[in-house]
Amino acid sequence: MNPISAHNHQDYKLKDTKPQLGERWPHGGIRGGGGWINSERATSTYDLVEQMFYLYVRVEKARDLPTNPVTGNIDPYVEVKVGNYKGKTKHFEKKTYPEWKQVFAFSKDKIQSSAVEVFVRDREMVARDEYIGRVIFDMNEVPTRVPPDSPLAPQWYRLEDRRGDSKVKGEVMLAVWMGTQADEAFPEAWHSDAASVRGEGVFNIRSKVYVSPKLWYLRVNVIEAQDVAPNDRSQPPQAFVKAQVGNQILKTKLCPTRTTNPLWNEDLIFVAAEPFEEQLVLTVENKMSSAKDETVGRINLPLTIFERRLDHRPVHSKWFNLEKFGFGVLEGDKRHELKFSSRIHLRVCLEGAYHVLDESTMYISDQRPTARQLWKQPIGILEVGILSSQGLLPMKTNDDRGTTDAYCVAKYGLKWVRTRTIIDSFNPKWNEQYTWEVYDPCTVITLGVFDNCHLGGNEKPGSGSGSKVDSRIGKVRIRLSTLETDRIYTNSYPLLVLKPTGVKKMGELQLAVRFTCLSLASMIYLYGHPLLPKMHYLHPFTVNQLDSLRYQAMNIVAVRLSRAEPPLRKEVVEYMLDVDSHMWSMRRSKANFFRIVSLFSGVISISKWLGDVCYWKNPITTILVHVLFLILICYPELILPTLFLYMFLIGIWNYRFRSRHPPNMDTKLSWAEGVHPDELDEEFDTFPTSRQQDVVRMRYDRLRSVAGRIQTVVGDMATQGERFQALLSWRDPRATSLFVIFCLIAAIVLYVTPFKIIALVAGLFWLRHPRFRSKLPSVPSNFFRRLPSRADSML
Repeated sequence: MNPISAHNHQDYKLKDTKPQLGERWPHGGIRGGGGWINSERATSTYDLVEQMFYLYVRVEKARDLPTNPVTGNIDPYVEVKVGNYKGKTKHFEKKTYPEWKQVFAFSKDKIQSSAVEVFVRDREMVARDEYIGRVIFDMNEVPTRVPPDSPLAPQWYRLEDRRGDSKVKGEVMLAVWMGTQADEAFPEAWHSDAASVRGEGVFNIRSKVYVSPKLWYLRVNVIEAQDVAPNDRSQPPQAFVKAQVGNQILKTKLCPTRTTNPLWNEDLIFVAAEPFEEQLVLTVENKMSSAKDETVGRINLPLTIFERRLDHRPVHSKWFNLEKFGFGVLEGDKRHELKFSSRIHLRVCLEGAYHVLDESTMYISDQRPTARQLWKQPIGILEVGILSSQGLLPMKTNDDRGTTDAYCVAKYGLKWVRTRTIIDSFNPKWNEQYTWEVYDPCTVITLGVFDNCHLGGNEKPGSGSGSKVDSRIGKVRIRLSTLETDRIYTNSYPLLVLKPTGVKKMGELQLAVRFTCLSLASMIYLYGHPLLPKMHYLHPFTVNQLDSLRYQAMNIVAVRLSRAEPPLRKEVVEYMLDVDSHMWSMRRSKANFFRIVSLFSGVISISKWLGDVCYWKNPITTILVHVLFLILICYPELILPTLFLYMFLIGIWNYRFRSRHPPNMDTKLSWAEGVHPDELDEEFDTFPTSRQQDVVRMRYDRLRSVAGRIQTVVGDMATQGERFQALLSWRDPRATSLFVIFCLIAAIVLYVTPFKIIALVAGLFWLRHPRFRSKLPSVPSNFFRRLPSRADSML
């Protein structure tokens, strides 16, 4: 077992923090998920993060640089030095007027020098790089720039010799200023915190914004075909159609009759992403045997030719000629190409009125249809300040010591954001703020922390990072509907990961979150509006179709984002989209079972309380219930008002105990505290399994045992429902006769007896004293249990 102590359980809870958030720093437009968000809508763009000051040095270009007297050429580059930190530009070969246009950023907290030195050097392949000149700036004289001020204009500076006594030939254009992370130069700047990163790793540490590809459902209605002729003309073909879009392959059912004009009228649904790179490949095949299919026709259709449907209006069908190429008889030395003349009847369209699910429906972050023409106005703004992480564990080893290069990814709607990577730190500070437009408050934003394993050879071979997979550190989900509007939540979220050894805390993620409402009326309207677009209800997909389409959509999003620069890698996207949330797990099954049990806890508590009332466990309470019951009988019009008033008072009372912070990962709810090690090993097993035969046999027997109990419960529920049906279905003629006679007598009695009397007698009988009760089951219960069910007909 994996017990968790009370101290650990307390450590897994959400914590309140009090960061020193910055002032309001307006910064013009911010790119949102659905477009540009102006500063009026995003009221305070950088007030959810702590201010971090940086010394910026912009190296623009140089002119009139002296050449080497020996070679007659110069390969110039610039080195910026602040204390122990050095940043270098790329070098140009044989160029006296180079242009670098590069920005360097040095963290003010780590600056231990009073001067900024900018050196211009000539790169030498063999000897030491030759010194050309330098420019020195006093830190006390560096100006401070605060957005939205315009960028500081660069100036030409004469180069000085080593001692600074005289000027030398050549000038360099520079701009030096002090700013914050709100500066527009911050994302693309070279950072002193990552000075050890070289090569391609430099591109993998920068913060970036990604946009998910625009996904469409491709509906292919295969109606019929004509003149399908197999190679063997002795018997008609038994045809079916195979359709392929990229890696997605679907097949129609076999035509029930052997004919050259088969009919299917079957829908095949695919997921396609803009820009459409794949084609729809249709193949008509003849089923010759269980192991052999014969291709009798084929056609390739680009997706751009199909209509984009934005509502439920029908799409016109078209006939397409199928082509099959073979070789005819020889005439001289030439072979004649034969063209197959069969046709296929299709109705194909790109569905834009659906929302293409690319994530688990439990944690959906976007519910809009694909077509932008159907989008409504946003009802709110979500602002998230990704502050820092605390107490991260070492994820890999460099030079025989543990290290972590952490970055954070946030996903909401179509917009993904990735913070910069903080090199070699267990307490990284990002202080980056991002903004999303909100179209539905009943959505979830997901944030994950990862260890960057793509730093350009920075890892030691054999250290565990050679697989080049960014390790997951933890994940946080926040449902927007649980947030109060216009309130800043500053919390530290535990980063929990389930490993084969049990649940483990990998650190904490500090966030500042604010949800701003733009239209309260629109938000209230959404609560009565369908969750998904209209087409999901007019023409719904089957459960199997939804599972397959969701899996294909996840794969497409992962592939497209992995092609960005820097790539948002597949393992990151899959973890953020909860790809494995539908896989079988004994732990999840137990967790869901106890979730169901907890739902009935209130009903069970009420039933126990009523039982205590009926058995006079507390005579005073029982007498008060009798009094209330008699009042309601005398004044039946008060029953419903009393019920609603009681619920109102419960709601007001529970307001005191409302949650003060968003819900977080709960190890107890997830059943991760007492999970058996073998169950964890089963959850992390590959699919198909890679375990030994005896282990698989044991797990299979356990699964059969659990499934048997589930089967028994489902069977009991079905039995009770069938007994209700048997009341009037005459499966048991005597029981039905008794029930019909009882209904007739009850109708007559209820007709001639006032309802108050009936309710009074029934209530007093139900509240009768225990000495008037029998321990045997009641007559209605005995009668109901004797009714037949269809279980007798089960094999």
